Amino acid sequence: MAVTNQPGGYPPSDFQTGLCDFCDDCGTCCYGLWCFPCLGCTIASDMDECCLCGLTVLMRSVYRTKYNIKGSLCNDYMAYMCCPCCAICQLKRDIDRRKEQGVF
Repeated sequence: MAVTNQPGGYPPSDFQTGLCDFCDDCGTCCYGLWCFPCLGCTIASDMDECCLCGLTVLMRSVYRTKYNIKGSLCNDYMAYMCCPCCAICQLKRDIDRRKEQGVF
């Protein structure tokens, strides 16, 4: 039996901002550029995880799975390998938007 619904009951979606949508939140972008490890710790804290986990591909994958965001582990890996700052800023923007929407 195959599992067709992700945990949490969220409908399939994409990240709410694109990988390179820096101008959607310049503050997050600057935070990621100038203090990349600090942004990772902020994300980990938002997700109730260890600070060292915030900068990993697996953190993005766990988040994507929880909110039924389209993609794959391979996509997550490629995003982090091509532009880790873009990937982590996109994740933080999505977290912030979900908090505003009351679904985080």
